[in-house]
Amino acid sequence: MVIESSSIPSLALIIIDASVKSNIAMFISHMHICNKLISKTLHHVVHVMSTEAELFTIRCGINQAMNHNDISKIIVVTGSIHATMKIFDPSSHPYQVHSTAILNELRLFFLRHQDNSIEFWECPSHCNWNLHKVVDKETKSFNPIPLFPCKMSWDFNKKSQCDNIANIWKMTFQASDFKGKQFLNLLDGDDNIIEPLYIKGGAWLKYFGHLNSLCARASRAITNHAPIGEYRLRFFPREEFRCPCGMYPIKSRCHILHECRRFNEYWNPQRDSINHFVMFLETNPSVFAFLDSTSSSVVSRTHN
Repeated sequence: MVIESSSIPSLALIIIDASVKSNIAMFISHMHICNKLISKTLHHVVHVMSTEAELFTIRCGINQAMNHNDISKIIVVTGSIHATMKIFDPSSHPYQVHSTAILNELRLFFLRHQDNSIEFWECPSHCNWNLHKVVDKETKSFNPIPLFPCKMSWDFNKKSQCDNIANIWKMTFQASDFKGKQFLNLLDGDDNIIEPLYIKGGAWLKYFGHLNSLCARASRAITNHAPIGEYRLRFFPREEFRCPCGMYPIKSRCHILHECRRFNEYWNPQRDSINHFVMFLETNPSVFAFLDSTSSSVVSRTHN
């Protein structure tokens, strides 16, 4: 379908791609008319994000297509369709300079004739479409030498600051004096210790933030500030701190997670995995929860 369409004299096929390597954004566009490569555009710039590079490449490609007065249809093929969505995003975003310029170009293009049109097609690299594969290969094989001093785009500067904050946060978090010596280290799906994140709800909240009670019990367990014997022994030594199961003199977090028969409805020795940890909490709704004396006795009889 693409090959047949590209043979139409009034159609301009613009194939673009961008990549970022060592903080250098490389973006290339090829324009085909009647199955012929008419022009190539190559740019590189330091300290910008890939989305900004993609939009600038689209802007250049549309501008080149409009230099041909007989073009009535433009098809932009990109490996990153999310960048093109910024063109039509009415909200405030850091790419408005490019989106406004593209919309102005398109306004002039549509004013030429009421039947003029433009389409945006996504072609990921794994599709291995020949025309896009050529552009993708050229983008990744080019190794420009940056010129200094270099300015930073607003979006790149924001990302750099966030990365620096996250790195400092992670370094500080590794010190037991800051995160607490009783902090429960949990593993992700790749068996790596979960570290703090500032995106997508953080590293822990996305697993149990959907339910307040579950989030509260998980927070108590992770920080070991929970209504259990181990906590009472530290702060309220006169209160009862033995486990009702009779298997352990102190009702500790480790005992509850791995040994206690009262909370053995979901048994899995890999409780250090956050997925197993959350399933354990969901299967045992009374664990690490504040209960009155009546509820405690009922739970004790139920589990014993």
